[in-house]
Amino acid sequence: MKLNPSKIVAVGLNYRDHAAEMKMAIPKTPVLFLKPPSAVIYNNDQIVYPAQTKELHYEAELAVVIKDRIKNIKEKEAAGHILGFTCANDVTARDLQKLDGQWARAKSFDTFCPLGPAIVPGISPDNLAVKLFLNGELKQSSTTANLIFGVNFLISFISSVMTLEAEDVILTGTPAGIGPMKIGDEVRVEIEGIGALVNKVRGGQ
Repeated sequence: MKLNPSKIVAVGLNYRDHAAEMKMAIPKTPVLFLKPPSAVIYNNDQIVYPAQTKELHYEAELAVVIKDRIKNIKEKEAAGHILGFTCANDVTARDLQKLDGQWARAKSFDTFCPLGPAIVPGISPDNLAVKLFLNGELKQSSTTANLIFGVNFLISFISSVMTLEAEDVILTGTPAGIGPMKIGDEVRVEIEGIGALVNKVRGGQ
């Protein structure tokens, strides 16, 4: 699996339980931020723990891969523009997120967007089990039925803001249970119908 996205569009606070654990209000519209293409790695690649952070967190997410160039797509038409779905880990330097007061640096280091293991077409994103295991221990467990904003709505909303290109990726948000990783840890994101994305954390940078 290899992709060449022009951008990764991520959605913050899109599970009610995660908004609660972050002590933040349920958003009235999707909260968007960007991750650069240089953050992308794949299954079995290593996540680099940057020296700038002391609090590196995992975030299991369902990722949507866009099929073609789209702008101002209606919600009812969105499914026709999906290439497929994959697993994602929205790696975050939580201390830098708090320090900066915005999310660009905290979300954008190289290796901070693991994707994989494959792009799976033709599945419904409405009720998929999402789990994350840290060194074999279950840390996150939810379902996409708990999304505040569903996949088709997100595609419509995001495409009303910016043109989406073929192979662009949308990260749909993470459920409750986020937490820290350390050097040497193995992180496994499992999504029903897709498979498992496995990455280890190493020092560097």
